[in-house]
Amino acid sequence: MKIVLLGAAGGIGQALGLILKTQLPAGSDLSLYDIAPVTPGVAVDLSHIPTAVKVNGFAGEDPSPALENADIVLISAGVARKPGMDRSDLFNINAGIVKNLVSVCADTCPKALIGIITNPVNTTVAIAAEVLKQKGVYDPARLFGITTLDIIRSNTFVAEAKGVNPEDVDVPVIGGHSGVTILPLLSQSGFEFTDEEIALMTTRIQNAGTEVVEAKAGGGSATLSMGQAAARFGLSLVRALNGEDNVVECTYIEGPGDKARFFAQPVLLGKNGVEKVLDYGTLTTFEESTLNNALDILRGDIAKGESFI
Repeated sequence: MKIVLLGAAGGIGQALGLILKTQLPAGSDLSLYDIAPVTPGVAVDLSHIPTAVKVNGFAGEDPSPALENADIVLISAGVARKPGMDRSDLFNINAGIVKNLVSVCADTCPKALIGIITNPVNTTVAIAAEVLKQKGVYDPARLFGITTLDIIRSNTFVAEAKGVNPEDVDVPVIGGHSGVTILPLLSQSGFEFTDEEIALMTTRIQNAGTEVVEAKAGGGSATLSMGQAAARFGLSLVRALNGEDNVVECTYIEGPGDKARFFAQPVLLGKNGVEKVLDYGTLTTFEESTLNNALDILRGDIAKGESFI
């Protein structure tokens, strides 16, 4: 199994690389790429950790040497959000980065599973899909927007509110990966909430990224928690590719299209990527209303990515 991190020298990339080095199955290859010249040094640093995972680092303008024979590609390259910015402000820079990196993926490892971390995910996944389509290698089952951070935040916040172990909480999150498009299905958490608690908790989960940006006071955005979230999703892809059954994650994919072309919901992962898009169940009146109010924004984000290409 070869896993490639594009953007490996950044805050998310280094955290993600650290977790994968310690948790990937023995015999895995971990390939790190970033335009920054420090990347081979990051690889050497990680290589000193005593696990049977081989690490190689690549830097410069051309990511193709890092991508040869890749099974999974995780893309975190891009600029981080700063105070006062929302994810749409990142678009002009990050859209071009994703376009270029996915284009090289299409040429070098067209069958790889690609997970997009780079924000705004609502838009960058659409960009990636259009690039792959132009190259004639687009398979919707192999392209993912990694929205796992919304799930782990939901689990953490619910656990804090209810005084339980976060590892015992599992909140599905559907929709998109930005602001009001994020919809945690608290009704399916297994816990009781008042209407007021649901409204407050939903808003906190939707704004959790801003909570980190403001707390870091200009020093960055969510990198450590995003690294952990991306590692969870990446390791789920590894388990699925290795033939493990019943690997389920919420992720932003091109699915049935009844709500929007791309939509985050639970999927069953397998050797070909998305094996089955799962039903996310019956929504409460609040959840249905919240989702309907966000769909125009989500569709607009997607259209922005499509028109960019």
